[in-house]
Amino acid sequence: MAPTFETFPSLVGKDLGVSSWLTVGRETIQAFADCTGDHQWIHIDEARAKEGPFGTTIAHGYLTLSLLPRSQRELAFIPADVSSTINYGLDKVRFLQPVPSGARIRNHVRLLAATPKGEGRLLIKILNTVELEGSNTPAMVAETLTLLIRS
Repeated sequence: MAPTFETFPSLVGKDLGVSSWLTVGRETIQAFADCTGDHQWIHIDEARAKEGPFGTTIAHGYLTLSLLPRSQRELAFIPADVSSTINYGLDKVRFLQPVPSGARIRNHVRLLAATPKGEGRLLIKILNTVELEGSNTPAMVAETLTLLIRS
């Protein structure tokens, strides 16, 4: 049986799923650089990055962070009787290793907390572990906060 707003807190401490693999390609990295104005060579200059510390261009850490909503939506763990979800912030973010251009990542999601915030509102804390294909060390670990508002 799918969780409801009322039963969702019973999932605290449980895995909510693992997203599919997503390739973080040059086009995505360039678009993020253009959008944010962060054109540091390590992200967009292939020739210079080849001689740099990682041997290739890498995704911006904030690009990796910005992909979390996409993977969370894919997992569809929000109860059907929730009418809105509001980004409430972050508690902790750590970039543990770079995501090379062309690498594949996926998000392993676990519910850490579910705190009532008044009538029809529930603040959830999600542990997002962004895995890098072929590595035992995650690319990023982030605790995100989302306010659920019941229909």
